[in-house]
Amino acid sequence: MSKRNMLLAAIGIVVVGFIAWQIFSGDDVPEGFARGNGRLEANEVYISAKYPGRIAEVLVNEGDTVKAGQVVAKLDTSELEAQLRQALAVMTEAQQSERVARADVGTKAALIAARRAEIDAKQADYRFAQQQFSRSKDLVRTGAVSEQEAELDASRMNSTRAQVAGSRADLAAASADLTGSQALVGRSSSTIAAAAAEADRIRAQIKDAVLVAPMRGRIERRLAEPGEVVGAGGRVYSMVDLSDVYMYVFLPEPVVGRLQVGSEARIVLDAAPQYPIKAVVSYISPTAQFTPKTVETQEERHNLTFRVKLQIPKERLQQYEALVKAGVPGVGYVRFDNGAQWPAELQPPAKMPANLFQASENAGR
Repeated sequence: MSKRNMLLAAIGIVVVGFIAWQIFSGDDVPEGFARGNGRLEANEVYISAKYPGRIAEVLVNEGDTVKAGQVVAKLDTSELEAQLRQALAVMTEAQQSERVARADVGTKAALIAARRAEIDAKQADYRFAQQQFSRSKDLVRTGAVSEQEAELDASRMNSTRAQVAGSRADLAAASADLTGSQALVGRSSSTIAAAAAEADRIRAQIKDAVLVAPMRGRIERRLAEPGEVVGAGGRVYSMVDLSDVYMYVFLPEPVVGRLQVGSEARIVLDAAPQYPIKAVVSYISPTAQFTPKTVETQEERHNLTFRVKLQIPKERLQQYEALVKAGVPGVGYVRFDNGAQWPAELQPPAKMPANLFQASENAGR
């Protein structure tokens, strides 16, 4: 690097340092504004296994940014797939049994209809034979019919009555067979329903064996590796929710008394003071408390303050994803006088560079 480039790089570093010093040093805050120290916070979410199993694949690494619904890990499902095949086999067998039983029901229903028609015909024969025997019995007294003919009519009557009784017995047996076949259809249908439900349960479990990111976020830690066995609820990843990033600052009562939820705010991180982040006041504690020792000086901790939450809007978070790291210290600024104008050094840049150090590198060229 030439001396000229080294000189320009040094000037750039001095300028950035001077801006940071103006922002972070001293108590000089423009009128209508207040500030407080804090740390960037984001909700930590765990991606866990719903059911116990062996990790088959882990597909993302620490630091990767993932989208909602993206597959990040898979559990071994070979045992579940075997159970699914068994459930489907039971369902297929029950379906075949049901088809046979339904066909049998149809056959036996037709047989019962035939038996009833047969009973009606034989009952008609029996009534005719009964009438014939009654006439023959009356004519025997007059001598118009012999005793032998009357006995034949009586025999025919008894025979047709026996046939009616036999047909009724056949009908009862056929009805019993039909009831048995209908019961078999019912059992087969129940078996099919149970096997289908079991198959659906196993399919759902196989689906749950594919772990997906619940929201857009950054993988913070890999907590399990391929081959490891995790229990139900076993954690595989921890991730930072990039849709919910905020900073808590602690402000005195004179400021909080004039501050409203929805007021404009800025977050300036120590790591990148040249990139102020636009935020809004999303929460103001209703009760006062001592300022945490990690935020303010020993003397100021004796004063009661109110906790104020500065929320980065979701639509801006993707622009500042490179800066989002839970625990990064910084300063939060709030505006409690809507008539006050934000200082130039607290105005967010129109466009964030792809590389946070791009501006400094360019300054040295």
